[in-house]
Amino acid sequence: MGNSLLAVRAINHKYIVVGGYQMNQEMFCFQCEQTAGCSGCTKSKGVCGKSAQTAKIQDEITGALIGLSQTLNGAPASKEQISLMIRGLFSTLTNVNFNDEDLQKQLEQIRNSKTCLTSPAPDYDMENLWNTQEDIRSLKSLILFGLRGVAAYAYHAMVLGYENDDVNQFFFQAMSLLGKDGEMGYFLPTVLKVGEINFQCMELLDRANTQTYGTPAPATVSLTVEKGPFIVISGHDLRDLKLLLEQTKDSGVNVYTHGEMLPAHAYPELKKYTHLKGNFGTAWQNQQKEFADIPAPVLFTTNCLMPPKDSYRDRVFTTEVVSYPGMVHIGEDKDFTPVIQKAKELGGYSEDQHFHGINGGTKVTTGFGHRTILSVADQVVEAVKTGALKHFFLVGGCDGARTGRNYYTEFVKQTPADSVVLTLACGKYRFHDLDLGTIGSLPRLMDMGQCNDAYGAIRVALALAEAFQCGVNDLPLTLVLSWYEQKAVCILLTLLHLGIKNIYLGPTLPAFVSPNVLNFLMENYQITPISTPEEDLKKILKK
Repeated sequence: MGNSLLAVRAINHKYIVVGGYQMNQEMFCFQCEQTAGCSGCTKSKGVCGKSAQTAKIQDEITGALIGLSQTLNGAPASKEQISLMIRGLFSTLTNVNFNDEDLQKQLEQIRNSKTCLTSPAPDYDMENLWNTQEDIRSLKSLILFGLRGVAAYAYHAMVLGYENDDVNQFFFQAMSLLGKDGEMGYFLPTVLKVGEINFQCMELLDRANTQTYGTPAPATVSLTVEKGPFIVISGHDLRDLKLLLEQTKDSGVNVYTHGEMLPAHAYPELKKYTHLKGNFGTAWQNQQKEFADIPAPVLFTTNCLMPPKDSYRDRVFTTEVVSYPGMVHIGEDKDFTPVIQKAKELGGYSEDQHFHGINGGTKVTTGFGHRTILSVADQVVEAVKTGALKHFFLVGGCDGARTGRNYYTEFVKQTPADSVVLTLACGKYRFHDLDLGTIGSLPRLMDMGQCNDAYGAIRVALALAEAFQCGVNDLPLTLVLSWYEQKAVCILLTLLHLGIKNIYLGPTLPAFVSPNVLNFLMENYQITPISTPEEDLKKILKK
């Protein structure tokens, strides 16, 4: 194989490293932004904390899903196979499942489903993907990692009883393709197809959430934790929050959101629970420090779990796809009694505790979904026509620990007073406690929700383009995105599918994007690596 399959390319002082698998490496993983050396995790443990053994099983799950897809060979998948596909892809997403026992069980279920079929195809060997020509590896990685993000959204919709046949069957079509050989032109259409399918999936999840929990409305959320027993719930799964709120009703135990669960405060069917008090903590990557001493349990519902420290591991509970060895896992019965008992045992704080955001703010707002923003579209249009509002920024995406993410804080701080900043996903924790003031009755900073609510941001952009009778790319709109894991990948592919250009991306560019693929994206979609807030704003506002 040679000593190295790594190619490095510097672009605007940001390094693209296209990784390959070396046979003497203990593992190879480069699917997230924190990957070691901006190239790939290759040692006994990844930066996220997963072991080489866990990475191996996750590769085997992926290979088994490719084998299952090739066995079906275009035939409709069963309900069980669809569930195995979505759960399997979701479980391999960053910071979700660290539990080898659970992953091995999933692997066996996938293999059993395949062997029951006529002429089952063998599991695909993922070393073939990691070792193929770098441009093909890059395109296949975009497809695979994008699918993992789509699977997360499909899973959240599925548990609420919402499914889309086109989305479900596409998983099998695209996964089957990963096991085939071909030139760049063979795989590129599927890369963009992932974006198209993700748009459908985000629309499905938007409908599932709003029809189940009502239409989000702007809400101010306190960062104070009141005295008495409480539970912190993290992740994205609103259904788990709803069930927890029901089981803690009249128990004397309060509930606080964390991370991407913050937008729950905007949904009428969730905010009606008076013991849903506020939000605890800042960005997800600070959890090991912020959870160290809290006298309360933490329930993780989906991804963004970091390996728990000894100081609080006895207080961590998991459910659904997320799992970690040694943690108490709440099963399909959704009996949260162990979590509630732990909250009562620990007792919470003896006095109210006043926490603050990264920038010192004591409260945050959320709930500016696309329906809310479009309900005041006439005010927005009028503000643009009068010159009071001259530019829209969408600053959102994933947060992470890598140096350079303060870029997004400084960028938002420096946006001019005649601009509006839309934000979504956990990247907002860098700046969402800032008070940017208003333009007329419109707040300058609007939190649109979770990462899947990028669908809403796109809806707003399309509506504005229609109102001004122009294309989206002709709007005074700039997307400044931060990426970390695979849900950000599928959202980026959706934007590309829709033909949206001039996207600023950082803090580093994905390691799995090869120089040639990057050139294609830059030439056709004007994707620009971020530089400094000052330089980028100067370039943007000059147009």
